[in-house]
Amino acid sequence: MSLKRVAAVLIMVLLILTMSVSASAAVFTANVDTSCKAVYMVNLDTGITVFEKNSTEKVFPASTTKIMTYIVTVENCPDLKNTKVVVEQEVLDQLLGTGSSMSGLNYFVGETVTVYDLLNCLMIKSGNDAAVVLANFIGNGSQQAFIDMMNAKAAELGCENTHFMNPHGLHDPDHYTTAQDMALIMQYAQTLPEFNNICSTVSTYLSVDKDQNYPLITTNLLIDKVNGGDLYYEYCKTGKTGTTDEAGYCLCSTASNGGYTYMCIALGSPCVNAQGEEISPNGAMADTKALYQWAFDNLELKTVVDEKKPICEVPVSLAWDRDTVQLVPQGSFSTILPTDIESTSIDITTNVPDSLTAPVLEGNVIGTAVVSYAGSELCTVNLIAAETVERSKMLYFLESAKKILRSKWMILAISVVVILFIIYIVITHIYNNKKKKNRMMKEKKKRRASSK
Repeated sequence: MSLKRVAAVLIMVLLILTMSVSASAAVFTANVDTSCKAVYMVNLDTGITVFEKNSTEKVFPASTTKIMTYIVTVENCPDLKNTKVVVEQEVLDQLLGTGSSMSGLNYFVGETVTVYDLLNCLMIKSGNDAAVVLANFIGNGSQQAFIDMMNAKAAELGCENTHFMNPHGLHDPDHYTTAQDMALIMQYAQTLPEFNNICSTVSTYLSVDKDQNYPLITTNLLIDKVNGGDLYYEYCKTGKTGTTDEAGYCLCSTASNGGYTYMCIALGSPCVNAQGEEISPNGAMADTKALYQWAFDNLELKTVVDEKKPICEVPVSLAWDRDTVQLVPQGSFSTILPTDIESTSIDITTNVPDSLTAPVLEGNVIGTAVVSYAGSELCTVNLIAAETVERSKMLYFLESAKKILRSKWMILAISVVVILFIIYIVITHIYNNKKKKNRMMKEKKKRRASSK
């Protein structure tokens, strides 16, 4: 495995861990009326989910499937720009009668095209022809082998409700995913070579020689200033579209503005009405643009715990000049929150001892604090001593003496001494009485003897 692929895998592991940890950290109510069946939106700077709608329900992905096709292709082709593939009519014929979106490869049958050019056809023009050509090439002539690789990769990425039946996204009842799974797939794809570059390209050409140039225009209107109309959104950076009657309009995209980057997975906005007429505008694109605008206008990164600001204090004993020790977070924590949030809306619940005994060393972990907003847990942080509190030798001696005097063995020893002392007093008393009695008897006998 190349160093690039190792790095990509490590990055994705971190991304997945970040998402799994923060997925429940903060989901906000957006003032956006979405038409999509499933939506999942995450802040990529923090991994925090900021909006979701039916994000774990199974839906049809349409051509957003091609993101996984891209992944499998790139991970199995070490030289994208110099590896060439012959466009075969037999492979393209798999799409006959499907009404597929095509990128123009039918004009290049018998010609050799680089894998890089095929990826442009796949992601910019959303060509199903490019999908089957790549699947046939990477699968060594077997589309099923390629599909097996897609499903294996989905499982590797932690997609629990995703199953692919083809490399392009044409409808199949067993071809499904979820908004959350597509987020994992999209986020991983962004770590791979050329993905962001290709998916942010508005227009280019498929060129085999000087006489054959076929235009490739993006299907993502959010990045197309010329054709996008009201759907154009200047902050949208990348995206992959998808549309079938069964799946509806779909879009996986990212947007960056003001130092923040979001990813939005919008799946299943109806694309045809009851009469079979096309619905306009594209609901997935409209939802995505509205959600990006809402996020950039209403959310910001806020520090909810500062490692320099005490959270609470705990009573401390055996310290000569201190009664308490302050506890601070072991580290600062920032998260995405509404811009207009009041500090009183942040709840901090501490779990610390009722008291401590000196010495207490600065940095020692004393307890924890759970930080919550609107009933959702944001984080749990360790609380540490803000400073060292020394122990007083005199107070320690007195406390030790007190403990010794109060110990059961000391009480037992004192009791034994008291009992022995009482016994001694009693015995002494009895002895003295007996001695006195004997003396009195002797005196009595002496008086009798003298009277005779």
